[in-house]
Amino acid sequence: MRAVVQRVDGAHVTVDDAEVGRIGPGLLVYLGVGKTDSEKDVAYLAEKVAGLRIFPDDTGAMNRSIVDMGGSALVISQFTLFGDVRRGRRPSFASAMAPEAAVRIYERFIAALKSFNVPCSSGRFGAMMEVSAVNNGPVTILIDSAKCF
Repeated sequence: MRAVVQRVDGAHVTVDDAEVGRIGPGLLVYLGVGKTDSEKDVAYLAEKVAGLRIFPDDTGAMNRSIVDMGGSALVISQFTLFGDVRRGRRPSFASAMAPEAAVRIYERFIAALKSFNVPCSSGRFGAMMEVSAVNNGPVTILIDSAKCF
C-alpha cells in the first residue's frame, strides 16, 4: 500500500458537487492499493499513520501524533499512486489492485485507522472527486508498506 499523508488545517471532498467528507485539523491521506497488498499492509499502514509524530508540541517540535492532538483523517482512494512512469509518457497502472478487491482493502484501512481512535471521513471509492485542503507546514509524508517488510 502507498499513502501520501498531508498535515492539514482542514480538508473536504466533493463528488458531483455534493460534499461527501470533511475534516478540521488532522491528516489528509491519499491511499493506493497494490496487487500484492494484504491485511499485513493494512495493519502496518494504519498503525504508522495513527502514530506519525508530525504535529507540533508546545515547543513547536514535531512530537505529537494525530491521536495525541485529537485530529481527524480524510482518506481518499488514489490508485494513481501506483502509476509507473519509467517507460514512455503514459503511466501504467498494472501494479494497482483491481477495483473490486481494492475497495475492500481501502475500507479495511479506514476501519483499522478508526480502531486507533482516529475519526475518519472518506471520499467515494472509484468516483471522480474534487479534494480541497489547507496544508499546514506544509508537511507531506510518503509511506510505502512494501519498503517496510
